[in-house]
Amino acid sequence: MKKQLAVNIGLGVSLLGLSPGTTAAADAVVTWNENAAKAATAACLHVSGNGLAESRMYAMVHGAVHDALNAIDRRARPYAFDANVKGPVSVDAAVAAAARDVLVSVIAKLPESPACVASGIVEANALYAAAVMPIPSGPAKTAGLAVGQAAAAAIVTLRAGDGSETTTWLDFGYPQGTEPGAWRFTPDGPPLAFASNYGQVTPFVLAHSGQFWPGPPHPLRSQEYADDYNEIKLIGGDDITTPSTRSADQTEIGVFWIESSPLAWNRLARAVSADRGFDLWENARLFGLLNMAMADGYIASWEVKYHYSFWRPITAIREGDDDGNPATQGDSTWTPLQPTYPIPDHDSGHAVQGGVAAEILKQVFGTDDVSFTACSTTVGPGSTCTDATPVIRSYSSFSQAADENAVSRIYIGIHFRKAVETGVHHGRRIAAYAVHQFMKPVR
Repeated sequence: MKKQLAVNIGLGVSLLGLSPGTTAAADAVVTWNENAAKAATAACLHVSGNGLAESRMYAMVHGAVHDALNAIDRRARPYAFDANVKGPVSVDAAVAAAARDVLVSVIAKLPESPACVASGIVEANALYAAAVMPIPSGPAKTAGLAVGQAAAAAIVTLRAGDGSETTTWLDFGYPQGTEPGAWRFTPDGPPLAFASNYGQVTPFVLAHSGQFWPGPPHPLRSQEYADDYNEIKLIGGDDITTPSTRSADQTEIGVFWIESSPLAWNRLARAVSADRGFDLWENARLFGLLNMAMADGYIASWEVKYHYSFWRPITAIREGDDDGNPATQGDSTWTPLQPTYPIPDHDSGHAVQGGVAAEILKQVFGTDDVSFTACSTTVGPGSTCTDATPVIRSYSSFSQAADENAVSRIYIGIHFRKAVETGVHHGRRIAAYAVHQFMKPVR
């Protein structure tokens, strides 16, 4: 019989089903994983929807945290900072200093407003002060702060010049396609391409962004394309301008998974690691692998997206009479449930994120068969994770959650099925490579 774990996600420490003797609050790695999300929220990343910048920040934070802990007690191969610290060292001080220094460095260069950047930095510093104040003064605290700062400096230096600072976040001059199938600015949306050159950012674990290059979209005149077209045309409408065959459950799935992928999958990982009773070093490896692989998932997907530059469903359906496929009837007013992001269709970055996360969690926990429940921040007022009666969805495996996350993009009308299925597979390959190449246990 396959081993099953049962955990509850995002509903507070009292509901996490922690193993005896384990508390999430006592684990500095888990605490700073959540603190990074708080800093991201304060810096407006969840308002702007910039999961790319968010994932890079989390990856750097957890790379530094992992290396700081392994400098104190080497249990896995380091990533950017290779040291061996002797004598008494406060691990809580090391983790806090590593995380805080990275957060402040990264937030200061985010493409958000000055007010948002300042708010994010204030939040990171406040969380740091609250974390280190209770640690008794002395050589152990001093040494811990020093090793954390050194680990942070190492990854900040390593990532300097990685291409993220030259990303064209809002590319108003991106050349639009004119032929059937070619991406162009989203109808009813802003006249721009989002992060058009993000695929050129240096990956964290991949040798290059195209290492696991996926195949192209379906040819426009194929039956497979017509099937995907007609599926999303029927199910993805907003039910206001455009009727939809979507069920109430499918609508819930669609809006449930709109939320930030880095935010959602880290919340999930925190709950499962607490149930498993992971220690600091195990959590450092888990969150390091998860977030570096997810960051690379975005980089790799963006390289693919702007290579194929395939049109989104809203454009395809409104121009369906001119695509050369007799099985695709156009609808010039077709409107999806969720406004379409100004990014090409193939492959789905959201689906890549789910594929990455599910495979990392499967590999690290040693099984895919983990039962859990989850909440969301995007299901509407009164039903979110922080409300008294949140919408809760249940899963029996990481793969089930990843597949539901992927298909949600069809239900809200913004990705063809080919894009989401390709995305999940792409993400899984990235994750499997990361686990077998980085942060490998040494004992």
